[in-house]
Amino acid sequence: MTSVLQRYNELVAAGELRPDAEQAAAAARLNALQQELETPAPSTGFFGKLFGNKPAPRPRGVYMWGGVGRGKSMLMDLFHDNLNIAAKRRAHFHEFMLDVHARLREERKKESGDPILPVAAAIAAETRVLCFDEMVVNNSADAMIMSRLFTALMVEGGVTVVTTSNRAPSDLYKNGLNREHFLPFIALVQDRLDVLTLNGPTDYRLQRMQGVGTWHVPIGSGSTEKVREAFFRLTDYPPEDSAHVPSCELDVGGGRLLHVPKSLKGVGVFSFKKLCGEARGAADYLAIARHFHTVIVVAIARLGAEQRNETARFITLIDALYEHKVKLIATADAEPSDLYDWSGKGDDEGRFMFDRTVSRLMEMQSQDYLALGHGED
Repeated sequence: MTSVLQRYNELVAAGELRPDAEQAAAAARLNALQQELETPAPSTGFFGKLFGNKPAPRPRGVYMWGGVGRGKSMLMDLFHDNLNIAAKRRAHFHEFMLDVHARLREERKKESGDPILPVAAAIAAETRVLCFDEMVVNNSADAMIMSRLFTALMVEGGVTVVTTSNRAPSDLYKNGLNREHFLPFIALVQDRLDVLTLNGPTDYRLQRMQGVGTWHVPIGSGSTEKVREAFFRLTDYPPEDSAHVPSCELDVGGGRLLHVPKSLKGVGVFSFKKLCGEARGAADYLAIARHFHTVIVVAIARLGAEQRNETARFITLIDALYEHKVKLIATADAEPSDLYDWSGKGDDEGRFMFDRTVSRLMEMQSQDYLALGHGED
């Protein structure tokens, strides 16, 4: 395996990354952590005790935060991919918490006390290192359990955590309901993880989107090629291997899964027909908005009073994406202002609701919006 720092320096030398002091410092810290995790611990068995060997201190984790597109996920991926241990896991933070809640539901069926401790013990038995992309806490169900869960994982379970976030630890779950119960988690992060800021001058994600655009009309091969280019730019996936882009089954709650035909590095691709032509609700769109920082929707059809259900779902989808500052890239039958058939009589309420959606779609194409981090207020 290559070291994190060696791989990072190769990317800078090749011109794929620009020199950035904060990135270099983070790469050096992750490199040290990699070496620490890969070095066998002194024996603490009979002979270890005989010769006075003490248990090695548990490695401190890393919390990288800063603006969107500053290389946080890239550095974490370098760390995870080059870390030469088997017991490691990389997950989107929201995906991990959905898994935790599913395990908690099963544990509660046993009615054997606090379910958090056995769930944390099971996770700790599976992995030594947890890498989370985009730690963001925006619901009370997560906030209420995180202090006990991560204390059990990191303190009792010896799990090392490496995570990225758009927020400083002190700003997590800011203004959230019953936030006082969440504060011990912030203290735990500050005590057990090295907090590193990445706010360098280059926004790589925004740079990759330049010249590609976000809203493409009309539906056809030209527009399809534009969103295809955007996907490969944002994910660094080789276009020549397009037949093997990974898919995923997204847990949207209630035991339901949503098939995402292309899902990679926080970018998800959907058809409008799949998202708005089928019976879906706010929970589905909220799960999408939490999981993906960029959503590509292809073939958005003209809407109006005759497409009441599809229109209502599209409005709900855009609300969820907008509230979580998800980037939207789309192919459509018309520009946002012309997407709704305004000629229908007796459709004042539908027109009023879609007018707000048009406003949001226009704002979502602005540079200010595109520069926001996923989940930012």
